[in-house]
Amino acid sequence: MTRTEAPPDYDFVGGVTDKRVFPFDQWRRCVSHALRVQARGRGAYHDPAGEQELRLAVARYLAFSRAVGSHWQEVIITQGAQQALDLLTRVAIRPGEVIAMEDPGYPPARILFAALGAHVVPVAVDEEGLIVDALPPNARMVYVTPSHQFPLGMPMSLERRLALLAWAQRHGALVVEDDYDGEYRFEGRPMESLKSLDTAGVVAYVGTFSKTIFPELRVGYVIPPAPLGTALRRAREVSDWHSCTMTQIALAKFMLDGYFAKHLRRMHKEYAARRAALLERLRGDLAQWFTPLPSAAGIHLVAAIRGPHDEAAMIRVAATRSVGLYGTAGMFAGTAPRPALLFGYGGIDVAGIQGGLGRLADALSGHRDAD
Repeated sequence: MTRTEAPPDYDFVGGVTDKRVFPFDQWRRCVSHALRVQARGRGAYHDPAGEQELRLAVARYLAFSRAVGSHWQEVIITQGAQQALDLLTRVAIRPGEVIAMEDPGYPPARILFAALGAHVVPVAVDEEGLIVDALPPNARMVYVTPSHQFPLGMPMSLERRLALLAWAQRHGALVVEDDYDGEYRFEGRPMESLKSLDTAGVVAYVGTFSKTIFPELRVGYVIPPAPLGTALRRAREVSDWHSCTMTQIALAKFMLDGYFAKHLRRMHKEYAARRAALLERLRGDLAQWFTPLPSAAGIHLVAAIRGPHDEAAMIRVAATRSVGLYGTAGMFAGTAPRPALLFGYGGIDVAGIQGGLGRLADALSGHRDAD
């Protein structure tokens, strides 16, 4: 969609959140607090790793929610997860060295790694996640999304997690664990994060508030292996020094005062209802066109396209009824893509899901009859 095009009436774009249900009254109080704190201080540059209060809040939150044990001094605040990936690549990878990543995988990560001079090798995934036995032996970094594989959705099995950690230790490689939306899990027990299983110091844990609050906040974080901490702080300092301190102070208060946890509980219930509505329709009146792939977490799911239809045709048909659909073909780099669509439900409520999928069913039925 270009800037001049009107957005679709029903948009299933992934990676966005619904600000209509965000507690802005509470957020305004936190921002006001941050303004008062800033008014009392002098104008100066701050710690490249971030404000102490926010680093403490992140460390406490991850220990409770993801079993990631860390001291607050190990946490480095970044401008979203993308900057965390940028910094890790700059300090750990020389131009020409190999970075392995899932295929399909997250395109902005792949583009970033290549732009920094790395040789990016796609590695296939199956129902248990990344196929560790297929990793190139000369990979210096492995980028994975084990909680909710992007885009297909399966979690990495415990066996594969342990195998990946053992592989990284043998080969002296860094594992970058991108836990981009693991907060929202709807089936089964939470899987152990790679970071919580790591006894050899090979995992850098990356997270973001883009999927729990909203992308415009531009706040992420990384907990690197101890030997990389100083280098990452220096890289951040020479890059843009540090993130907005007012935003960091406001977010720290939002978390430490309990607003963030309350918001997550509310959104978990909301997203569970949206996911259920989406799956009901995909397995119901839309089942002749789609097969949803297993996915127990996150704010999107992928549905394989059944029959002879391709992604582009599905997207065009949906667009005639002002329904925004998005394919996954561009997320494959080394294996042949299977026609599928990514249905994001972070930015569309249950009523919108029902309305959009109703229009989609009518459009596909009409297209079939025309054929």
